[in-house]
Amino acid sequence: MINSLLGWMKELVILLVDAVSGMGYAGIVILMFLESSFFPFPSEIIMVPAGYLSSKGEMSLLLVILFGLAGSILGALFNYMLGLKLGRPFLLKWGRYMLINERSLAKAEEKFNIHGEIITFIGRLIPGVRQYISFPPGLTGMNVNRFLIFTAAGAGIWVTVLSLLGYYIGNSEALIRSYLHEITYALLIFSIIVIAAYIYFYKRKTKRRAKQIHSAKSTKR
Repeated sequence: MINSLLGWMKELVILLVDAVSGMGYAGIVILMFLESSFFPFPSEIIMVPAGYLSSKGEMSLLLVILFGLAGSILGALFNYMLGLKLGRPFLLKWGRYMLINERSLAKAEEKFNIHGEIITFIGRLIPGVRQYISFPPGLTGMNVNRFLIFTAAGAGIWVTVLSLLGYYIGNSEALIRSYLHEITYALLIFSIIVIAAYIYFYKRKTKRRAKQIHSAKSTKR
């Protein structure tokens, strides 16, 4: 049954790509919107071919990247709004069965409002996570402007990498698969480094702030 379901999804993806490919840049936006929202499928099947077409002069590489990024942001915003409008009321109504109450949700919101930017940015770089990372910011009510900035930063890296991959080796499926594995590992290592740096500087900032508060209290005494 799993094989038949995967086969059906593969055929559906092919139909979607074929149906929208003739629409040019608008097709890139539509497919990347779907990839980032409720119908996740590999963004490689969108951006790599588009990058290859730009190498042949049929599309502009810059516009391919910009329209791919636009579709990613729109799809992410769709998921954000779902989390914002439906997620919180749902959890408040039914969360008691999962030991979730308004107080625990408020704590989660507070934590996400502190660290939400780095989570959103890194989440856009991790396979299997990037399509769903937009739900938590909406669920916790993260500021939409901050959400969009860090979503665009993460999605921009991924879209640019795929487009350049298609531009330079888009006619070799074997090379693409090989490089995608290497790129995925590189992005995971990059994510770990960014997280480690963030934790280090966040702890330094917290300690500095604590010392300033302690110093201010000592001065008042």
